[in-house]
Amino acid sequence: MAPAPKSDSAEAIVLNFVNEQNRPLNSQNVADSLQKFNLKKASIQKALDNLADSGRISFKEYGKQKIYLARQDQFDIPSSEELNNMKEQNARLQKLLDEQKKAIGEVEGEIRTLQSNLTLEQIREKEAKLRMEVKEMEDKLEKLRGGVTLVKPEEREAVEKLYTEHISQWRKRKRMFKDVWDAITENSPKNLKEFKEELGLEFDEDVDVSLQSLGELLQRGKKRPRGR
Repeated sequence: MAPAPKSDSAEAIVLNFVNEQNRPLNSQNVADSLQKFNLKKASIQKALDNLADSGRISFKEYGKQKIYLARQDQFDIPSSEELNNMKEQNARLQKLLDEQKKAIGEVEGEIRTLQSNLTLEQIREKEAKLRMEVKEMEDKLEKLRGGVTLVKPEEREAVEKLYTEHISQWRKRKRMFKDVWDAITENSPKNLKEFKEELGLEFDEDVDVSLQSLGELLQRGKKRPRGR
């Protein structure tokens, strides 16, 4: 592969844009998006062709039109097994969090009940004891938020980051495939279901997998309040 272009060259700007978008693009798409760099369309077309010829990006020809793509071998895409493991791990964590929230609610309810029935001195003693128990449970809940196996916060953040990256790559590839699929099948006389089976393709719904539901798992976890 040819050496990387200089960071301020037209090729470097175009290469960075194609990799960031990671979806099918034609030269007009690129030219419209890079107007802020004052690059002429002819320069952008030349940069695209040079990058394609040197193997730094991929391209497909559809009639007279060229479609350019980021090289997919530079991205790490999670397997179905890895995604399923992440889903199971998040489900277990959700269950543990719900159990701890329920336990804390029961203790706080007991405090309110005791405050209405005990003497002031008894209330203070019982309240101090229960507050300590609540603190211990909240500390345990905070640790559980770091991972099912009580992993360190930095390890949990690393897992969340990896999960987010995998979901992001999945979403980009899904969008890229849809663009290519729509372009190929737009005027096709074939039955799309039969054509898909002929190519051996499986969509997410064919294997009972939902990008949206897996993407929302992490967001729901981030929205829950931290222990005090």
